[in-house]
Amino acid sequence: MTLGTAGHIDHGKTALIGALTGRNTDRLPQEQARGISIELGYAALDLPSGRRVSVVDVPGHERFVRTMVAGATGIDFFLLCVAADDGLMPQTYEHVAVLRALGVERGVVAITKADIGYPDLAAEEVRELMPDMPVVAVSAVNGTGLDELRAALDDVAGRVPPRPAADGGVRLHVDRSFTLRGIGTVVTGTLWSGEVATGDTVTILPRGSQARVRSVQVHDQAVDSAAPGQRVALNLVGPGWREIARGDVVVDRDSKLGPTYLIDAAVELGPGHRALERGTRLHVHHGTREAPARVVPLGRQYVQLRLEAPLMPARGDRVVLRQLAPPDTLGGGVVIDPAPRKHGPSQGVVEELCARQRGEQPPPAVKSEPKPKPAPEPLDEAAGELLAALRADGPEPRTDGELAAAASLTPADAARRFRRLEQEGLAVRVGPKLHFDREALETLTARTVAICERDGSATIASVRDELGTSRKYAQALLEHLDRTKVTLRTGDAHVLRRRA
Repeated sequence: MTLGTAGHIDHGKTALIGALTGRNTDRLPQEQARGISIELGYAALDLPSGRRVSVVDVPGHERFVRTMVAGATGIDFFLLCVAADDGLMPQTYEHVAVLRALGVERGVVAITKADIGYPDLAAEEVRELMPDMPVVAVSAVNGTGLDELRAALDDVAGRVPPRPAADGGVRLHVDRSFTLRGIGTVVTGTLWSGEVATGDTVTILPRGSQARVRSVQVHDQAVDSAAPGQRVALNLVGPGWREIARGDVVVDRDSKLGPTYLIDAAVELGPGHRALERGTRLHVHHGTREAPARVVPLGRQYVQLRLEAPLMPARGDRVVLRQLAPPDTLGGGVVIDPAPRKHGPSQGVVEELCARQRGEQPPPAVKSEPKPKPAPEPLDEAAGELLAALRADGPEPRTDGELAAAASLTPADAARRFRRLEQEGLAVRVGPKLHFDREALETLTARTVAICERDGSATIASVRDELGTSRKYAQALLEHLDRTKVTLRTGDAHVLRRRA
Protein backbone atom coordinates (compact mmCIF):
# COMPACT_ATOMS: atom_id res chain seq x y z
CA MET A 1 0.00 0.00 0.00
CA THR A 2 1.00 3.63 -0.45
CA LEU A 3 1.35 6.40 2.15
CA GLY A 4 1.22 10.03 1.01
CA THR A 5 2.45 13.07 2.89
CA ALA A 6 0.49 16.33 3.14
CA GLY A 7 0.98 19.69 4.79
CA HIS A 8 2.13 23.30 4.41
CA ILE A 9 5.56 24.24 3.09
CA ASP A 10 8.37 24.09 5.67
CA HIS A 11 6.32 21.96 8.06
CA GLY A 12 8.95 19.23 7.97
CA LYS A 13 7.44 16.56 5.68
CA THR A 14 10.68 15.66 3.92
CA ALA A 15 12.78 15.83 7.08
CA LEU A 16 10.32 13.54 8.87
CA ILE A 17 10.29 11.00 6.03
CA GLY A 18 14.10 11.12 6.08
CA ALA A 19 14.10 10.40 9.82
CA LEU A 20 11.65 7.51 9.38
CA THR A 21 13.22 5.90 6.30
CA GLY A 22 16.82 7.14 6.18
CA ARG A 23 16.23 8.49 2.68
CA ASN A 24 16.18 12.12 1.50
CA THR A 25 13.31 12.33 -1.00
CA ASP A 26 14.54 15.69 -2.36
CA ARG A 27 16.64 14.32 -5.22
CA LEU A 28 16.92 17.45 -7.42
CA PRO A 29 19.87 19.86 -6.94
CA GLN A 30 17.54 22.87 -6.87
CA GLU A 31 15.45 21.22 -4.14
CA GLN A 32 18.51 20.66 -1.99
CA ALA A 33 19.84 24.17 -2.67
CA ARG A 34 16.54 25.91 -1.86
CA GLY A 35 15.48 23.58 0.93
CA ILE A 36 11.98 23.01 -0.50
CA SER A 37 10.36 20.14 -2.37
CA ILE A 38 9.44 20.85 -5.99
CA GLU A 39 8.79 17.39 -7.42
CA LEU A 40 7.36 14.21 -5.91
CA GLY A 41 9.77 12.17 -3.81
CA TYR A 42 9.68 8.46 -2.97
CA ALA A 43 10.89 6.12 -0.24
CA ALA A 44 10.09 2.77 1.38
CA LEU A 45 8.99 2.64 5.02
CA ASP A 46 9.24 -0.51 7.14
CA LEU A 47 6.69 -0.58 9.98
CA PRO A 48 6.93 -2.49 13.30
CA SER A 49 4.67 -5.32 12.11
CA GLY A 50 7.04 -6.04 9.22
CA ARG A 51 4.69 -4.40 6.73
CA ARG A 52 6.48 -2.32 4.06
CA VAL A 53 4.67 0.67 2.56
CA SER A 54 5.59 2.98 -0.30
CA VAL A 55 5.85 6.66 0.62
CA VAL A 56 5.05 9.52 -1.76
CA ASP A 57 6.40 12.83 -0.41
CA VAL A 58 4.63 15.85 -1.91
CA PRO A 59 5.67 19.53 -2.12
CA GLY A 60 3.90 21.92 0.25
CA HIS A 61 4.19 25.24 -1.60
CA GLU A 62 0.98 26.69 -3.01
CA ARG A 63 2.53 26.88 -6.49
CA PHE A 64 2.91 23.09 -6.51
CA VAL A 65 -0.57 22.03 -5.38
CA ARG A 66 -1.08 20.46 -8.81
CA THR A 67 1.99 18.29 -8.18
CA MET A 68 0.61 17.44 -4.73
CA VAL A 69 -2.68 16.30 -6.28
CA ALA A 70 -0.78 14.08 -8.73
CA GLY A 71 1.09 12.50 -5.81
CA ALA A 72 -1.99 12.08 -3.61
CA THR A 73 -3.97 10.22 -6.25
CA GLY A 74 -3.72 6.52 -5.65
CA ILE A 75 -2.53 6.67 -2.02
CA ASP A 76 -4.20 4.47 0.61
CA PHE A 77 -3.60 6.61 3.70
CA PHE A 78 -1.85 9.87 4.62
CA LEU A 79 0.66 11.46 6.97
CA LEU A 80 -0.35 15.10 7.55
CA CYS A 81 2.44 17.26 8.98
CA VAL A 82 1.61 20.36 11.06
CA ALA A 83 4.50 22.36 12.53
CA ALA A 84 4.28 23.08 16.26
CA ASP A 85 5.57 26.63 15.71
CA ASP A 86 3.01 27.46 12.99
CA GLY A 87 -0.16 25.45 13.51
CA LEU A 88 -2.67 25.17 10.69
CA MET A 89 -1.67 27.15 7.59
CA PRO A 90 -3.28 27.75 4.13
CA GLN A 91 -1.81 24.69 2.43
CA THR A 92 -2.75 22.54 5.42
CA TYR A 93 -6.40 23.30 4.67
CA GLU A 94 -6.01 22.86 0.91
CA HIS A 95 -4.17 19.54 1.23
CA VAL A 96 -6.89 18.30 3.59
CA ALA A 97 -9.49 19.39 1.01
CA VAL A 98 -7.63 17.40 -1.69
CA LEU A 99 -7.50 14.29 0.52
CA ARG A 100 -11.23 14.56 1.20
CA ALA A 101 -11.97 15.04 -2.49
CA LEU A 102 -10.01 11.86 -3.24
CA GLY A 103 -11.86 9.93 -0.53
CA VAL A 104 -8.67 9.25 1.47
CA GLU A 105 -10.14 9.08 4.98
CA ARG A 106 -7.47 7.20 6.97
CA GLY A 107 -4.27 8.76 8.21
CA VAL A 108 -2.11 10.10 11.02
CA VAL A 109 -1.28 13.70 11.93
CA ALA A 110 2.31 14.41 12.99
CA ILE A 111 2.92 17.58 15.01
CA THR A 112 6.45 18.30 13.76
CA LYS A 113 9.15 20.52 15.31
CA ALA A 114 7.78 19.57 18.73
CA ASP A 115 11.16 20.50 20.25
CA ILE A 116 10.90 24.20 19.33
CA GLY A 117 7.18 25.03 19.14
CA TYR A 118 3.93 24.54 21.02
CA PRO A 119 2.81 21.01 20.13
CA ASP A 120 -0.21 21.03 22.47
CA LEU A 121 -1.68 24.17 20.85
CA ALA A 122 -1.09 22.78 17.35
CA ALA A 123 -2.71 19.47 18.36
CA GLU A 124 -5.80 21.33 19.60
CA GLU A 125 -6.14 23.08 16.22
CA VAL A 126 -5.77 19.76 14.41
CA ARG A 127 -8.46 18.08 16.52
CA GLU A 128 -10.90 20.86 15.62
CA LEU A 129 -10.23 20.27 11.93
CA MET A 130 -9.96 16.45 12.05
CA PRO A 131 -11.48 15.30 15.36
CA ASP A 132 -11.08 11.53 14.91
CA MET A 133 -7.52 11.47 13.58
CA PRO A 134 -4.62 10.09 15.68
CA VAL A 135 -2.12 12.86 16.54
CA VAL A 136 1.55 12.27 17.46
CA ALA A 137 4.10 14.95 18.45
CA VAL A 138 7.52 14.33 16.86
CA SER A 139 10.90 15.90 16.22
CA ALA A 140 12.93 14.80 13.23
CA VAL A 141 15.99 16.51 14.74
CA ASN A 142 16.22 14.69 18.08
CA GLY A 143 14.11 11.65 17.15
CA THR A 144 11.43 12.02 19.80
CA GLY A 145 8.06 10.49 18.97
CA LEU A 146 9.28 8.52 15.94
CA ASP A 147 8.53 5.10 17.46
CA GLU A 148 5.04 6.29 18.49
CA LEU A 149 4.51 7.60 14.95
CA ARG A 150 5.58 4.30 13.37
CA ALA A 151 3.17 2.45 15.66
CA ALA A 152 0.31 4.81 14.77
CA LEU A 153 1.00 4.42 11.04
CA ASP A 154 1.18 0.64 11.43
CA ASP A 155 -2.18 0.63 13.21
CA VAL A 156 -3.84 2.65 10.44
CA ALA A 157 -2.18 0.57 7.71
CA GLY A 158 -3.58 -2.57 9.30
CA ARG A 159 -7.10 -1.19 8.86
CA VAL A 160 -6.72 -0.23 5.19
CA PRO A 161 -8.56 -2.77 3.02
CA PRO A 162 -6.29 -4.48 0.48
CA ARG A 163 -6.70 -3.71 -3.19
CA PRO A 164 -8.06 -6.57 -5.29
CA ALA A 165 -5.39 -7.65 -7.74
CA ALA A 166 -7.72 -8.22 -10.67
CA ASP A 167 -9.95 -5.18 -10.17
CA GLY A 168 -10.10 -3.53 -13.58
CA GLY A 169 -6.81 -4.98 -14.87
CA VAL A 170 -3.45 -3.22 -14.89
CA ARG A 171 -3.55 0.54 -14.31
CA LEU A 172 -0.39 2.51 -13.59
CA HIS A 173 -0.58 6.31 -13.78
CA VAL A 174 2.85 7.55 -14.84
CA ASP A 175 4.47 10.26 -12.72
CA ARG A 176 8.01 10.03 -14.18
CA SER A 177 9.45 9.00 -17.54
CA PHE A 178 13.19 8.94 -18.14
CA THR A 179 15.97 6.97 -19.76
CA LEU A 180 19.00 5.22 -18.27
CA ARG A 181 22.12 4.43 -20.26
CA GLY A 182 22.19 0.78 -21.24
CA ILE A 183 18.63 0.23 -19.98
CA GLY A 184 16.33 2.47 -22.03
CA THR A 185 12.90 3.84 -21.21
CA VAL A 186 11.77 3.70 -17.57
CA VAL A 187 8.41 4.85 -16.21
CA THR A 188 7.36 4.99 -12.57
CA GLY A 189 4.05 5.30 -10.76
CA THR A 190 1.71 3.74 -8.22
CA LEU A 191 0.06 0.57 -9.48
CA TRP A 192 -3.65 1.23 -8.95
CA SER A 193 -4.86 -2.24 -9.86
CA GLY A 194 -3.90 -5.49 -11.57
CA GLU A 195 -0.53 -7.20 -11.55
CA VAL A 196 2.24 -6.35 -14.00
CA ALA A 197 5.04 -8.81 -14.73
CA THR A 198 8.21 -9.10 -16.77
CA GLY A 199 7.37 -10.02 -20.36
CA ASP A 200 3.87 -8.49 -20.35
CA THR A 201 2.71 -6.44 -23.31
CA VAL A 202 1.06 -3.21 -22.22
CA THR A 203 -0.65 -0.23 -23.85
CA ILE A 204 0.25 3.41 -23.17
CA LEU A 205 -2.75 5.75 -23.10
CA PRO A 206 -3.89 8.12 -24.49
CA ARG A 207 -1.83 7.44 -27.64
CA GLY A 208 -2.51 3.72 -27.71
CA SER A 209 1.11 2.71 -28.40
CA GLN A 210 2.22 -0.70 -27.17
CA ALA A 211 5.33 -1.73 -25.24
CA ARG A 212 6.88 -4.84 -23.73
CA VAL A 213 7.86 -4.91 -20.05
CA ARG A 214 11.54 -5.83 -19.98
CA SER A 215 11.83 -5.69 -16.18
CA VAL A 216 9.94 -4.63 -13.05
CA GLN A 217 11.34 -3.00 -9.91
CA VAL A 218 9.76 -2.15 -6.55
CA HIS A 219 11.88 0.19 -4.39
CA ASP A 220 14.99 -0.40 -6.51
CA GLN A 221 14.67 -4.19 -6.16
CA ALA A 222 14.05 -6.36 -9.21
CA VAL A 223 10.89 -8.48 -8.93
CA ASP A 224 9.07 -10.86 -11.26
CA SER A 225 5.77 -9.01 -10.81
CA ALA A 226 4.30 -6.07 -8.87
CA ALA A 227 1.04 -5.99 -6.91
CA PRO A 228 -1.57 -3.23 -6.54
CA GLY A 229 -0.64 -0.39 -4.18
CA GLN A 230 3.11 -0.68 -4.77
CA ARG A 231 5.41 2.00 -6.19
CA VAL A 232 6.62 0.45 -9.42
CA ALA A 233 9.30 1.15 -12.02
CA LEU A 234 8.86 -0.47 -15.45
CA ASN A 235 11.62 -0.80 -18.03
CA LEU A 236 9.75 -0.68 -21.34
CA VAL A 237 10.81 -1.80 -24.80
CA GLY A 238 9.22 0.07 -27.69
CA PRO A 239 8.38 3.76 -27.19
CA GLY A 240 11.10 6.26 -26.38
CA TRP A 241 10.98 8.04 -23.01
CA ARG A 242 10.05 11.34 -24.69
CA GLU A 243 6.91 9.66 -26.07
CA ILE A 244 5.63 8.95 -22.54
CA ALA A 245 4.86 11.80 -20.15
CA ARG A 246 3.54 12.26 -16.65
CA GLY A 247 -0.20 11.73 -16.83
CA ASP A 248 -0.05 8.83 -19.29
CA VAL A 249 -1.53 5.51 -18.15
CA VAL A 250 -0.06 2.01 -18.56
CA VAL A 251 -2.83 -0.59 -19.00
CA ASP A 252 -3.26 -4.16 -20.23
CA ARG A 253 -2.84 -4.76 -23.94
CA ASP A 254 -6.57 -5.57 -24.30
CA SER A 255 -7.86 -3.02 -21.77
CA LYS A 256 -11.23 -1.41 -22.52
CA LEU A 257 -10.05 1.79 -20.81
CA GLY A 258 -9.57 4.67 -23.21
CA PRO A 259 -9.30 8.45 -23.45
CA THR A 260 -12.49 10.45 -23.04
CA TYR A 261 -13.51 14.09 -23.42
CA LEU A 262 -16.80 13.71 -21.50
CA ILE A 263 -17.39 12.56 -17.91
CA ASP A 264 -20.63 12.32 -15.93
CA ALA A 265 -19.81 12.64 -12.24
CA ALA A 266 -21.41 13.10 -8.84
CA VAL A 267 -19.62 16.04 -7.21
CA GLU A 268 -19.34 17.36 -3.68
CA LEU A 269 -17.95 20.84 -3.09
CA GLY A 270 -16.06 21.93 0.00
CA PRO A 271 -17.52 24.30 2.61
CA GLY A 272 -17.99 27.87 1.43
CA HIS A 273 -18.03 27.09 -2.31
CA ARG A 274 -21.10 28.00 -4.35
CA ALA A 275 -22.82 25.54 -6.67
CA LEU A 276 -21.13 25.19 -10.05
CA GLU A 277 -22.84 27.18 -12.80
CA ARG A 278 -23.17 26.13 -16.42
CA GLY A 279 -20.06 27.04 -18.38
CA THR A 280 -17.79 27.32 -15.32
CA ARG A 281 -14.25 26.55 -16.45
CA LEU A 282 -12.06 24.59 -14.05
CA HIS A 283 -9.26 22.03 -13.85
CA VAL A 284 -10.17 18.35 -13.48
CA HIS A 285 -7.43 16.22 -11.90
CA HIS A 286 -7.46 12.46 -12.36
CA GLY A 287 -4.54 10.19 -11.66
CA THR A 288 -1.37 12.12 -12.49
CA ARG A 289 -3.09 14.01 -15.31
CA GLU A 290 -5.24 17.13 -15.44
CA ALA A 291 -7.39 18.81 -18.04
CA PRO A 292 -9.33 22.07 -18.29
CA ALA A 293 -13.09 21.52 -18.56
CA ARG A 294 -16.44 23.27 -18.77
CA VAL A 295 -19.18 22.28 -16.33
CA VAL A 296 -22.77 21.44 -17.30
CA PRO A 297 -24.97 20.88 -14.21
CA LEU A 298 -27.39 17.98 -14.75
CA GLY A 299 -29.49 18.12 -11.59
CA ARG A 300 -28.98 17.17 -7.93
CA GLN A 301 -25.26 16.53 -7.40
CA TYR A 302 -24.56 15.44 -10.98
CA VAL A 303 -22.58 17.33 -13.61
CA GLN A 304 -21.12 16.64 -17.02
CA LEU A 305 -17.48 17.66 -17.38
CA ARG A 306 -16.63 18.60 -20.97
CA LEU A 307 -12.87 18.25 -21.18
CA GLU A 308 -10.46 20.20 -23.38
CA ALA A 309 -7.82 17.42 -23.16
CA PRO A 310 -8.37 13.69 -22.64
CA LEU A 311 -8.47 11.85 -19.33
CA MET A 312 -8.57 8.06 -18.82
CA PRO A 313 -10.95 7.40 -15.91
CA ALA A 314 -12.88 4.27 -14.99
CA ARG A 315 -16.27 4.16 -13.34
CA GLY A 316 -15.96 4.82 -9.60
CA ASP A 317 -12.68 6.75 -9.87
CA ARG A 318 -12.24 9.98 -7.94
CA VAL A 319 -11.53 13.35 -9.54
CA VAL A 320 -10.43 16.63 -7.93
CA LEU A 321 -11.94 19.91 -9.13
CA ARG A 322 -9.81 23.04 -8.86
CA GLN A 323 -10.57 26.64 -9.71
CA LEU A 324 -8.34 28.17 -12.39
CA ALA A 325 -7.86 31.67 -11.01
CA PRO A 326 -7.23 32.27 -8.25
CA PRO A 327 -6.11 28.63 -7.84
CA ASP A 328 -8.17 26.83 -5.20
CA THR A 329 -9.52 23.33 -4.57
CA LEU A 330 -13.30 23.38 -4.96
CA GLY A 331 -14.06 19.76 -4.12
CA GLY A 332 -14.16 16.39 -5.75
CA GLY A 333 -16.34 13.91 -7.51
CA VAL A 334 -16.93 10.26 -8.33
CA VAL A 335 -17.01 9.17 -11.98
CA ILE A 336 -20.43 7.68 -12.74
CA ASP A 337 -20.06 7.34 -16.50
CA PRO A 338 -16.55 7.72 -17.99
CA ALA A 339 -17.75 7.88 -21.61
CA PRO A 340 -21.29 9.31 -21.78
CA ARG A 341 -23.06 10.89 -24.71
CA LYS A 342 -23.06 14.69 -24.81
CA HIS A 343 -26.25 15.82 -23.09
CA GLY A 344 -27.78 18.43 -20.84
CA PRO A 345 -29.98 18.23 -17.75
CA SER A 346 -33.26 16.29 -17.64
CA GLN A 347 -35.21 14.12 -15.23
CA GLY A 348 -34.35 11.06 -17.30
CA VAL A 349 -30.62 11.81 -17.13
CA VAL A 350 -30.77 12.18 -13.33
CA GLU A 351 -32.66 8.88 -12.97
CA GLU A 352 -30.13 7.14 -15.21
CA LEU A 353 -27.18 8.47 -13.21
CA CYS A 354 -28.84 7.57 -9.90
CA ALA A 355 -29.29 4.00 -11.16
CA ARG A 356 -25.68 3.80 -12.34
CA GLN A 357 -24.43 5.14 -9.01
CA ARG A 358 -26.38 2.39 -7.18
CA GLY A 359 -24.82 -0.18 -9.50
CA GLU A 360 -28.08 -0.87 -11.31
CA GLN A 361 -28.87 -0.94 -15.00
CA PRO A 362 -30.42 2.37 -16.13
CA PRO A 363 -34.21 2.25 -16.70
CA PRO A 364 -34.92 1.23 -20.32
CA ALA A 365 -37.12 4.29 -20.87
CA VAL A 366 -34.24 6.67 -20.40
CA LYS A 367 -31.37 4.55 -21.58
CA SER A 368 -29.73 5.93 -24.69
CA GLU A 369 -26.93 4.27 -26.58
CA PRO A 370 -23.97 6.61 -26.93
CA LYS A 371 -22.80 7.33 -30.44
CA PRO A 372 -19.54 5.59 -31.18
CA LYS A 373 -16.67 8.04 -31.19
CA PRO A 374 -13.69 7.53 -33.43
CA ALA A 375 -10.52 6.81 -31.51
CA PRO A 376 -8.12 9.74 -31.61
CA GLU A 377 -5.30 9.36 -34.12
CA PRO A 378 -2.00 8.42 -32.50
CA LEU A 379 0.78 10.99 -32.72
CA ASP A 380 2.78 10.36 -35.86
CA GLU A 381 6.53 10.68 -36.26
CA ALA A 382 6.30 14.30 -37.41
CA ALA A 383 4.27 15.31 -34.35
CA GLY A 384 6.82 13.53 -32.19
CA GLU A 385 9.61 15.52 -33.85
CA LEU A 386 7.79 18.79 -33.14
CA LEU A 387 7.23 17.77 -29.51
CA ALA A 388 10.87 16.72 -29.06
CA ALA A 389 12.01 20.05 -30.53
CA LEU A 390 9.68 22.00 -28.23
CA ARG A 391 10.99 20.13 -25.19
CA ALA A 392 14.59 20.67 -26.28
CA ASP A 393 13.93 24.43 -26.73
CA GLY A 394 12.46 24.63 -23.23
CA PRO A 395 11.76 28.23 -22.13
CA GLU A 396 12.70 29.76 -25.51
CA PRO A 397 10.96 27.76 -28.25
CA ARG A 398 11.38 28.54 -31.90
CA THR A 399 8.40 29.89 -33.79
CA ASP A 400 5.95 27.47 -35.37
CA GLY A 401 7.38 28.28 -38.78
CA GLU A 402 10.95 27.56 -37.72
CA LEU A 403 9.92 24.28 -36.09
CA ALA A 404 7.95 23.30 -39.20
CA ALA A 405 10.98 23.96 -41.39
CA ALA A 406 13.23 21.95 -39.07
CA ALA A 407 10.80 19.00 -39.32
CA SER A 408 10.44 19.43 -43.14
CA LEU A 409 6.70 20.15 -42.80
CA THR A 410 4.50 22.61 -44.61
CA PRO A 411 2.87 25.26 -42.39
CA ALA A 412 -0.52 23.55 -42.84
CA ASP A 413 0.85 20.11 -41.89
CA ALA A 414 2.62 21.58 -38.87
CA ALA A 415 -0.54 23.39 -37.75
CA ARG A 416 -2.51 20.11 -37.78
CA ARG A 417 0.12 18.42 -35.65
CA PHE A 418 0.31 21.33 -33.23
CA ARG A 419 -3.45 21.00 -32.76
CA ARG A 420 -3.01 17.30 -31.95
CA LEU A 421 -0.30 18.15 -29.41
CA GLU A 422 -2.65 20.71 -27.84
CA GLN A 423 -5.46 18.13 -27.66
CA GLU A 424 -3.12 15.68 -25.92
CA GLY A 425 -2.14 18.39 -23.41
CA LEU A 426 1.52 18.21 -24.50
CA ALA A 427 1.84 21.69 -26.02
CA VAL A 428 0.22 25.05 -25.30
CA ARG A 429 -0.42 27.79 -27.84
CA VAL A 430 0.96 31.00 -26.33
CA GLY A 431 0.89 33.31 -29.35
CA PRO A 432 -0.37 33.32 -32.95
CA LYS A 433 2.78 31.53 -34.14
CA LEU A 434 4.29 30.31 -30.89
CA HIS A 435 3.85 27.12 -28.83
CA PHE A 436 5.47 26.00 -25.58
CA ASP A 437 6.04 22.57 -24.14
CA ARG A 438 3.42 22.23 -21.37
CA GLU A 439 5.85 21.44 -18.57
CA ALA A 440 8.23 24.27 -19.57
CA LEU A 441 5.30 26.71 -19.58
CA GLU A 442 4.11 25.51 -16.15
CA THR A 443 7.59 26.18 -14.74
CA LEU A 444 7.71 29.67 -16.29
CA THR A 445 4.20 30.40 -14.99
CA ALA A 446 5.15 29.35 -11.46
CA ARG A 447 8.25 31.57 -11.53
CA THR A 448 6.27 34.54 -12.86
CA VAL A 449 3.62 34.09 -10.18
CA ALA A 450 6.43 34.05 -7.61
CA ILE A 451 7.68 37.41 -8.96
CA CYS A 452 4.18 38.86 -8.60
CA GLU A 453 3.86 37.52 -5.06
CA ARG A 454 7.25 38.88 -4.05
CA ASP A 455 7.12 42.30 -5.75
CA GLY A 456 3.36 42.85 -6.00
CA SER A 457 3.50 42.86 -9.82
CA ALA A 458 5.61 41.82 -12.79
CA THR A 459 6.74 43.73 -15.88
CA ILE A 460 8.26 42.61 -19.14
CA ALA A 461 11.64 43.85 -17.91
CA SER A 462 11.43 42.07 -14.51
CA VAL A 463 10.33 38.79 -16.08
CA ARG A 464 13.04 39.07 -18.73
CA ASP A 465 15.75 39.65 -16.11
CA GLU A 466 14.48 37.11 -13.57
CA LEU A 467 14.00 34.32 -16.09
CA GLY A 468 17.11 35.21 -18.08
CA THR A 469 15.16 35.30 -21.33
CA SER A 470 14.54 37.83 -24.10
CA ARG A 471 11.93 40.57 -24.20
CA LYS A 472 10.03 38.65 -26.91
CA TYR A 473 9.44 35.61 -24.70
CA ALA A 474 8.75 37.66 -21.56
CA GLN A 475 6.08 39.63 -23.42
CA ALA A 476 4.50 36.50 -24.93
CA LEU A 477 4.41 34.82 -21.50
CA LEU A 478 2.77 37.79 -19.74
CA GLU A 479 0.20 38.24 -22.51
CA HIS A 480 -0.65 34.53 -22.23
CA LEU A 481 -1.08 34.80 -18.45
CA ASP A 482 -3.37 37.81 -18.97
CA ARG A 483 -5.50 35.87 -21.48
CA THR A 484 -5.77 32.84 -19.18
CA LYS A 485 -6.77 35.12 -16.27
CA VAL A 486 -3.77 34.33 -14.09
CA THR A 487 -2.68 37.98 -14.21
CA LEU A 488 -4.30 41.32 -15.02
CA ARG A 489 -2.50 44.11 -16.85
CA THR A 490 -2.56 47.53 -15.18
CA GLY A 491 -0.47 49.96 -17.25
CA ASP A 492 2.94 48.37 -17.77
CA ALA A 493 2.56 46.06 -14.78
CA HIS A 494 0.81 42.70 -14.45
CA VAL A 495 -0.72 41.73 -11.09
CA LEU A 496 -2.19 38.44 -9.92
CA ARG A 497 -5.95 38.31 -10.42
CA ARG A 498 -6.59 37.45 -6.78
CA ARG A 499 -4.57 40.52 -5.71
CA ALA A 500 -6.47 42.69 -8.20
